[in-house]
Amino acid sequence: MVFIADYGAGNLRSVHKAFDYLGIKSVVSDRASAMSGYDKVLIPGVGAFGPAMEAFGRLGFTEAIMEHIDKGRQVLGICLGMQLLLNGSEEMGSHSGLGLIQGKVLHFSSETDKIPQIGWNSADLCKPDSVLFRGLDDHSWFYFVHSYYCSPEEPGSVAATTFFAGNNFCSAIEKNGIFAVQFHPEKSSESGLRVLRNFAEY
Repeated sequence: MVFIADYGAGNLRSVHKAFDYLGIKSVVSDRASAMSGYDKVLIPGVGAFGPAMEAFGRLGFTEAIMEHIDKGRQVLGICLGMQLLLNGSEEMGSHSGLGLIQGKVLHFSSETDKIPQIGWNSADLCKPDSVLFRGLDDHSWFYFVHSYYCSPEEPGSVAATTFFAGNNFCSAIEKNGIFAVQFHPEKSSESGLRVLRNFAEY
């Protein structure tokens, strides 16, 4: 069963419905204390980094996630949820993140590509033993909506990259039970559903 953290960010219901479609039980809750009863936690996200981190801390999710990881359990961040896992972001100023993955969240810069990136793009796999992409082909396509991207300091944590705005950016992370994707698996057809199933069944 998957705990979906409700900290006021968007896209909660579509992720919940995706798990329902897969026949995987999940619960949406804003009670951080309830997280302790679950092995899998999903951090969804549509919105701005600063307000999201403020709400995350105010609701007690920051401490709960740290305890969750310390117990050797798994977490999956989606889109903004992925970005929150890093040290910080330059979105609308400078904001601190959870620091579970060393690195920064940066803004795309391009004179040729329209920002934000909205639409389908491919993921180039970096880990032959990837958990999230098990059973999927290299260069599988997923749906993205974002203006900022993650730049991890540890290359070994990068599970996939995607090319946009002249930048081969990190589009997925896997490290010691910490998983994250910049794309929206719940909006990415069969490939995205496979990512969600892989996480839930790992």
